[in-house]
Amino acid sequence: MVLLALRDVEVVYDGVIVGLQGVSLDVPEASIVALLGPNGAGKSTTLKAASGLLAAERGVVRRGSISFRGEAVSSRAASHLARSGLVQVLEGRHCFPHLTVEENLATGAYARRPSRKELREAIDEVLGRFARLRDRRRTPAGHLSGGEQQMLAIGRALMGRPRLVLLDEPSMGLAPKIVEEIFALVLELHERDGVTFLLAEQNAGAALAVAHTAYVLENGKVVASGRAQDIRARSDVQELYLGREGGGRARFRTRRTVTHELPTP
Repeated sequence: MVLLALRDVEVVYDGVIVGLQGVSLDVPEASIVALLGPNGAGKSTTLKAASGLLAAERGVVRRGSISFRGEAVSSRAASHLARSGLVQVLEGRHCFPHLTVEENLATGAYARRPSRKELREAIDEVLGRFARLRDRRRTPAGHLSGGEQQMLAIGRALMGRPRLVLLDEPSMGLAPKIVEEIFALVLELHERDGVTFLLAEQNAGAALAVAHTAYVLENGKVVASGRAQDIRARSDVQELYLGREGGGRARFRTRRTVTHELPTP
């Protein structure tokens, strides 16, 4: 089952600035899909188009369609999508610095409107998965490290009982060891709890290590797609994102999109 599908989506900001140009992609259920590309490629715009957050930045889907669980959602509010099981973790984490860890987690359940007992159980469940957060449950989020704040942002998303998590640049500003922990956590949530992820990331090596399929964006367009292992093997991906000697910052040499059957997770 395809949870999220974008078809020929064009996004415009302020009526004139084109953010996406005919983007199409699928996110199958029980998969991890990586969305790769440099700054300004359209990764965050793609996620915000899917999650209903474009309006906050004066953006609009001008053409194409977006569906979640078979329902057209291009004009749906973010709150409706969150209740339906689609939740986004924004770039930069965006925790509430003066609220404690527990209070930040509670905000993630707002769309579900749980009872007091259900909320307490959900918080305890999430803290049971994040040992660092459990030990600092009454600490203001502003006092946490960057890695702990990223864990908190993911934990807050899990409070909404999501079917699909849109995760935007989770490695941003984090040390390599912490990046490894974050991606190990993504893989664990996928394998143990069946959470589906659409992962926008500049760190292609880390993203491709956990993803099943991948799409590469450049200037608002999909320039390559396929199984993660095949994308990783491409010489242009190696040059641009994986640090192969002599790569520079050249553009992709081909616009041909490669499609493959999704392997069983």
